[in-house]
Amino acid sequence: MRLVLTLGSHFDGIAGFPLAAAGNGIEVVWATEIEPFPIVVSKAHFPHMKHYGSITDVSGAELEPVDIITFGSPCQDLSIAGKRAGLEGERSGLFMAAVRTIREMREATSGVYPRIAVWENVPGAMSSNNGADFRAVLEEILEAEVPVPRSGKWASAGMVRGNGREIAWRILDAQYWGVPQRRRRIFLVADFGGQCAGEILFKSESVSGNIEESGEAGEEIAGDVGTG
Repeated sequence: MRLVLTLGSHFDGIAGFPLAAAGNGIEVVWATEIEPFPIVVSKAHFPHMKHYGSITDVSGAELEPVDIITFGSPCQDLSIAGKRAGLEGERSGLFMAAVRTIREMREATSGVYPRIAVWENVPGAMSSNNGADFRAVLEEILEAEVPVPRSGKWASAGMVRGNGREIAWRILDAQYWGVPQRRRRIFLVADFGGQCAGEILFKSESVSGNIEESGEAGEEIAGDVGTG
C-alpha cells in the first residue's frame, strides 16, 4: 500500500502541475513534453522525474503507474482567439492522446491506476463547436453519455457521474488566487474509483482575495447522469 501519492504530468511545460503537487507532498514520477527549453526547466526543478518525450509515442500500459495524471492539453484550437477547430484540431486533439494513455494504464493495472485525473484548459473549450467539444471531453473521460444542459450552455461549475466515476469542473481566475493578472481557466477533476471529484474541487468555500467569486462558482452543480 502506497503511503505517498504519485503523479504523472502530460504536456508538462515548465512543470507547473508537478510544482503544485510537490508542494503538497505528492511524489512526481514522470512527464511528457516535446519542447526543449521547458524540459530543461523541468529537469532543473525535478532531476529525478522521468521524461518520455511526445505523448503520441508513449503507451499508458508502459508508463509507471501513478495515482494522479495531470494534463493541460494544447488549447489553441479551443480558444476564442483561434480558428476554433476544436477537438478535431491538430493541437487540441492531443486531448484524446492523453485519455488514451489513461485508459491504457487502467487496463494494464486492472482499473487501479490512475485514481484521479486533472485536466486544465481555456474556458473557450465550453463553447467550442456550440458546446459539443466539452460534452465530448466529459464523455471520453466518463465513458458514458452526458446530456447537454437544457439551456444549451455549460455552467461555469458542475458535476456529472456515471460508469462508477465522478467528474467535477470549475472555471477559476488567477486573480483570486494571489496572482496579479486575470487568467481564467477550466479545471476538471475526474475520480475513476469513487465520488471524490466534487469534494476535491469544491471543498474550499472561499479563495484568496474574493470570497463572493468562489461561492458563486460553487453553486452551479449539474445533475447525475446515472449509468449513461
